[in-house]
Amino acid sequence: MLRTRLCEVLGIEYPVIQGGMAWVSTAELAAAVSEGGGLGIIGAGNAPPDWVREQIRKARSLTRKPFGVNVMLLSPFADEVMRVLIEERVPVVATGAGNPGKYVGALHEAGAKVIPVVGSVALAKRLERVGVDAVVAEGMESGGHIGEVTTMVLVPQVVDAVSIPVIAAGGIADGRGVAAALALGAEGVQLGTRFICAAECTVHPRVKEFIVRAKDRDTVVTGRPTGHPVRCLRNKLTRRFEELEARCASVEELEALGVGKLRAAMVEGDIEYGSVMAGQCAAMVHEIKPAGEIIRELVSQAEEVLGRLGRLVEAGR
Repeated sequence: MLRTRLCEVLGIEYPVIQGGMAWVSTAELAAAVSEGGGLGIIGAGNAPPDWVREQIRKARSLTRKPFGVNVMLLSPFADEVMRVLIEERVPVVATGAGNPGKYVGALHEAGAKVIPVVGSVALAKRLERVGVDAVVAEGMESGGHIGEVTTMVLVPQVVDAVSIPVIAAGGIADGRGVAAALALGAEGVQLGTRFICAAECTVHPRVKEFIVRAKDRDTVVTGRPTGHPVRCLRNKLTRRFEELEARCASVEELEALGVGKLRAAMVEGDIEYGSVMAGQCAAMVHEIKPAGEIIRELVSQAEEVLGRLGRLVEAGR
C-alpha cells in the first residue's frame, strides 16, 4: 500500500492532500477527501473568522477523520482566523503567502501540525528552523498564485535541503504524477485542480466543465508586474490583463481589475470575466467524479507505475 512518513505525521491513509483553495475548498470537499483516505483542507482565503469556524464545525459533522484549514497569511483576518483554529483545535494548519513562524508555537500547543507552502529552498530551510512539521514544495505549474521554479526542479532541491517531509505540488493530476513526485523524494502530493472537479466540490458547474474542456496550452499567467503572478484558464479577463500589461498599466489598475473575480468565477459561474484559477494539469482532468474515487485512482495508478519501474530495475540487474 502507498504509505509514507507523512501518513504517520498526519494520521491519514494515503499521502494525498487536497489544496486549500479560496471559494473552492469548502467543508464538503475537505470532508469528502478526508473520508477518502487523504487530507482535506478548507480554504480560508480572505474569509472572516466566523465563516471559518462554521466550516470547521460543518466538516466535523461530515467526517471524524483529520482535516485541515489553509490560511492565506496576507488576509486581513489572518490573526483572528489563527485564533479560531487554535480554539477549535484543528488537526492541520496549512499556510500560504508568507512565513507562519509567529503562530507555530501556539498551533503546536493546540495539537496542530503546521504545513506551509514554499516556492524556494531558502524559505523551506527557514521554516524548518521555526519548527513546521512538513512543507509543500509548489512548482509554478500550479493554479492560482505561483512562484518561479517548476515542480520537477524545486521538489528534489527542497528534499535535499530539509529533513522534514516534503509534499510535492504543481502539475500533478494522476497516479503518474504521484509516482514521479515520490521518485523526486517527496513523501506526499498536493492536488488542487483535480479536486475542483470532484463531485463534492461546491464550485459552479460551469467552472468544472471549463476545466474538463481545457487543452494543454489553455492556462496563462497574468499579474507579474504586481509581484503576485496568477495562473488561470484563458478567457476574456486574462486577455484584458494581457492588454493592460502590454501598455504598462499601473499596479493599482491591474489589482483593481482582479478584485472579486475569483468569487465571480467559482461561485457565480462567470467563466468569461471571472478568474478561473487552475493549473497546467487542467488538460489532464477529463471527468467529474467523487473525491474518494479520485484518490483510489491516484493511488492505484501510482502503485502500478512504481511496481513497473521496480520490475524494470530488477530485469536490468
